[in-house]
Amino acid sequence: MKASVIAALLLSSGASARFIESHETADNAILFPEDAYARYHIELAPGETRWVTEEEKWELRREGKKFMDITSHPSLGSRASTASTVQFPSKVAHSKFVEPLLSSLSKKKMQTHLEKFTSFHTRYYKSQYGAQSSAWLQSQVEATVSDAGLSDLIDVRPFEHPWGQNSIVARIPGEKNSTVVIGAHQDSINLWIPSILAAPGADDDGSGTVTILEALRVLLTSDIFKDGGKPENTVEFHWYSAEEGGLLGSQAIFAHYEKEGRDVKAMLQQDMTGFVKKTLDAGKPESVGVITDYVDVGLTDFIKKVITEYCDIPFVETKCGYACSDHASASKAGYPSAFVIESAFEDSSDHIHSAGDVISTLSFDHMLQHAKLTLGLAYELASADFKGKSDDGGYEEASFSEL
Repeated sequence: MKASVIAALLLSSGASARFIESHETADNAILFPEDAYARYHIELAPGETRWVTEEEKWELRREGKKFMDITSHPSLGSRASTASTVQFPSKVAHSKFVEPLLSSLSKKKMQTHLEKFTSFHTRYYKSQYGAQSSAWLQSQVEATVSDAGLSDLIDVRPFEHPWGQNSIVARIPGEKNSTVVIGAHQDSINLWIPSILAAPGADDDGSGTVTILEALRVLLTSDIFKDGGKPENTVEFHWYSAEEGGLLGSQAIFAHYEKEGRDVKAMLQQDMTGFVKKTLDAGKPESVGVITDYVDVGLTDFIKKVITEYCDIPFVETKCGYACSDHASASKAGYPSAFVIESAFEDSSDHIHSAGDVISTLSFDHMLQHAKLTLGLAYELASADFKGKSDDGGYEEASFSEL
């Protein structure tokens, strides 16, 4: 039975349009979408588009099909060059500074953050829980920056969206506007009635969310910031809203950056960093999955070098298809992007998009390896001398949004 039909039956049988647990107030209610019959323009492959309803979007997702919802940003990439002109470092160059930092990464901090993050009934981007979880996450990013004593340097702000759940951007200004982006998506979804059913989203993508937050925490303790210093290149950490709806939050951000002419040299997406059971059950070595399709080859090759240098496990090459996470938005805007995941794609978690995506299915030891990768890459590229074209785009200091 289609989710929209089930929802209609619930309403007709006298169920409220809100789902409220016994300990909650109406302020925490999850609301049904305003218009279940609206149509959305999606892109399933380059040049392959169709118009669908919201329920048809979820049906495609249940079938394992990936897409970008391009309704609001049909021209994303219209100004982009088809070929990357960025030359990445030929080797890792800062291990003497990065290695001492790795031991400061904390599994306990990641677990504490993830326990709270998964306590929201859902982080569905159209729900009030989605807005509340985003506000909580922003407070944790701000606290991380404040605890490092860097609030005067680092700008943490929401990127506002019309559906209510904000994306979050933490910007570390560098000597240059050349920008390195580390991303994860903060929303979760239960593909069977997203407006009602629980979606703890521990792996997808609570794991990536807390992984990059922990990498940010330790990066801010590095020698880069000693005596009022700052990195050579600008570094941004992004937590995207509405990835599950078709990469909506990241498209909005990178459309904004494309319009501004922002000089983004690299973007790494961390989406699902904690599930290893299928890999181990299959007798395969625990590995970091490095996506090789629809990514920038030069950046991906450098990421492999970072994994080899800073992680205690190897990488495995794998593919995930078109528009499988937020790096696709950066790629479409013409920015070099890459994506790493917890394993070979076929061995990734099968609990996602359901109430079963809970912390007990995850390995914080494995998440620690992703944190090492993230920290190492952020430090290396923050200090890199990029070669190739540089637009040296400016930064809009006013609050940015697509409202």
